[in-house]
Amino acid sequence: MADTDKPLLIKRYASRRLYNTETSDYVTLEDIAGFIRAGREVQIVDLKTGDDLTRQYLLQIIAEHESRGDSVLPLNVLTDLVRAYTTEVQAIMPQFLAASFDMLREGQAKMLQNFAKVPNPMATLPGFEALQRQQEAFLKSMMGGWPAASSGRPAASPSQELDDIKKQLAELQAKLSRLGQ
Repeated sequence: MADTDKPLLIKRYASRRLYNTETSDYVTLEDIAGFIRAGREVQIVDLKTGDDLTRQYLLQIIAEHESRGDSVLPLNVLTDLVRAYTTEVQAIMPQFLAASFDMLREGQAKMLQNFAKVPNPMATLPGFEALQRQQEAFLKSMMGGWPAASSGRPAASPSQELDDIKKQLAELQAKLSRLGQ
């Protein structure tokens, strides 16, 4: 029986074929997506170099789903992600996204627990309002200097924007800590 506590190790051969080390067979990207949907962690490594290719393949899975019309990421979110790679925001984006998805998972779990008890479970989704406020504050600070987001006020200097973002991140981390207690 497979040890599901450890990530499923997938090795990529020089031919770019992907090999499942648990079942000793070749797998496709769709197979890997299925493992992940089933709750399994995966790790994809290059057999020759030992490089971890997991991120690259997960992004490829997302890109394939998006190109087939299985859109989860709205165009404005994709655009904001591209912009984040060219600004100071790049440093805090991973923590923000991870915290947002953690809150989403926790909210989903609580919603499922309360689904049968409450006529409208979305109205009582734990942390939903906090998540919404967090995302609005983050996007407002992140987009402060972008032309499409101008509100008639002069844009803050880059160092002031970075200080504001750091302050907001600290506030968000404090909120997350309080929610986790």
